[in-house]
Amino acid sequence: MTGLFDLSNKVALVTGALGLIGKHFCRSLWNSGATVIATDLNGEGCVRFASDFPDRVHGMGMNLLNPEDIKEVAHQIHHRFGPLDVLVNNAALNDRVEEGSGIPCFENYPLNLWNNQWKVNVSGVFLTCQEFGSRMAQNQKGSIINIASTYALCSPDQRLYQQKDGIQTFFKSAAYGATKAAVLSLTQYLACYWAKNNIRVNAISPGGIENNQNVDFISKYSEKTPMGRMGAPQDLNGALIFLASDSSGYVTGHNLVVDGGWTTW
Repeated sequence: MTGLFDLSNKVALVTGALGLIGKHFCRSLWNSGATVIATDLNGEGCVRFASDFPDRVHGMGMNLLNPEDIKEVAHQIHHRFGPLDVLVNNAALNDRVEEGSGIPCFENYPLNLWNNQWKVNVSGVFLTCQEFGSRMAQNQKGSIINIASTYALCSPDQRLYQQKDGIQTFFKSAAYGATKAAVLSLTQYLACYWAKNNIRVNAISPGGIENNQNVDFISKYSEKTPMGRMGAPQDLNGALIFLASDSSGYVTGHNLVVDGGWTTW
């Protein structure tokens, strides 16, 4: 059974590798034996991050909104490491409560913030899938894992973001859930489109991840979760390795929800 989850001799790329979840994804893939390409807009930061590993992790800068930049990274990976086996589309923009107040209600949400999330969260996934997926199709194998969200499946409960005095200066925007729902649709589309090429395309929808939010928010979120707590980055590792490895060889077009039961209540 352990061989089913072995990623030795596989090459994996993670976008948004410098984020909280991205770093854990890179480490999890590395622990399972993969050669990992950690990419983010900050190329120097990716190189520094990769230097923390003794081997098999390489940092590269990549602009998700620049097709030529993506093409150049794809060329470098193929030349240095061979065909890409696993693509993890993790990079995304998100209005995060831990970053403080200042996100207005729906009626006042700025168009530029809406557009920016669609560019990164949807167009970025489209462009990376277009380039790396096309190469996988030529190679007749590969696994693409798109990171979505529980907010692609249900609406945010805005009461979570109210202060104890009832005042609310942060609203979870419509943009994040809408873009992640689009990611799920694209996942299903590509799963069908590339099935003949032996490419599996799946999604992971995490619930809320604890990351220095205020105590009141963590408490309210945990009360709404059947398992009684927020998620941790390592809670996603099993889902990631399952979808990246041969253990999910007959799984495609699937959305694996990892949320402690949040969407079941």
